[in-house]
Amino acid sequence: MILGIPKEILANEQRVAALPETVAEYVKMGFEVLVQSTAGDGALRADAEYSASGARIVGDAQALFAAADVIVKVKQPWFNKETGQHEVEMMRPGAVLVSFLHPAAPPNHAMVERLAARSITALTMDDLPRISRAQTMDALTSMSTVTGYKSVLIAANRFPKFVPTIGTAIGVIKAARFLVVGVGVVGMQAIAAAKRLGGSIKAVDIREEARKAADSLGAKIAGFEAPPDLALGEGGYARALPPEWLAKERQALEPLLQEADIVILSALVPGEVAPVLITEDMLRTMKPGSVIVDVSIDQGGNCAVTEPGEEILRHGVHLVGQWNIPGSMPVHASWLYAHNVLHYVANLFKHG
Repeated sequence: MILGIPKEILANEQRVAALPETVAEYVKMGFEVLVQSTAGDGALRADAEYSASGARIVGDAQALFAAADVIVKVKQPWFNKETGQHEVEMMRPGAVLVSFLHPAAPPNHAMVERLAARSITALTMDDLPRISRAQTMDALTSMSTVTGYKSVLIAANRFPKFVPTIGTAIGVIKAARFLVVGVGVVGMQAIAAAKRLGGSIKAVDIREEARKAADSLGAKIAGFEAPPDLALGEGGYARALPPEWLAKERQALEPLLQEADIVILSALVPGEVAPVLITEDMLRTMKPGSVIVDVSIDQGGNCAVTEPGEEILRHGVHLVGQWNIPGSMPVHASWLYAHNVLHYVANLFKHG
């Protein structure tokens, strides 16, 4: 059985789905491993390292996709400008694909239909259950750890003021006010990073356990509570709120947005489009120079006017819709993801 590791082609994606050390494990399992040339460059891993681990280096994406029985990727298949073909079109009919697919996101619906038409068995790494047996495979948690940390750095870099309290001979500059909406793994890491930078932090989540976790990190709990039967879904994830409760959450968020300097939006519902929590009218009430990083953009975004993959200035607010934040920190993100996928593939093919 041939396992293929293509070079990622999504804009600004520098991660890779396998490292030389995980390739060696695949070889031990009995796979013939193909790695596209320079696939590991963004993670600072050279072709020679992959060859030494037992992989065969392939220079052509078309040849790799056509040969592979199992394709392991980081991000969803995309149109390849070099070959003039969509990556799905290059896959062998009936192959197995393991990747982040984000099938609920509207821009990915056509891609999912392409996979179905080509009879690809597509396994999405963003929908693994949060159970003990799957912990080592939990790529969503791994990448959310990277995203939460990096989202705060992105925001601080766009923010036109100091983040921590700064004492000067002229007077004291007050700390920036962070608002973290959605306290899953991303939100927890964002709170921790904002605290390290010296920010003042408020957090909002509809789940009681998430609010307790945020409080334990030093965030002030603010805003909105929903009945547990409405808020809590399977595995401790948030559930999609009914429209009338979503309206109540927006109403509770509005005064918090007015006082916030930096907002991290990371409210997600597994397998569904992200809930819209901030409308354009709400943006108009925010302070000029404020920054929003809409982390949930891969699933549609929590702000109604976030532009996927873009950074825009709207009503004086810097709105960051950067796709794929983990791709901007490829060394550790690749290390985490490659090991998650190794455990996942080993579980798929228990008997070699």
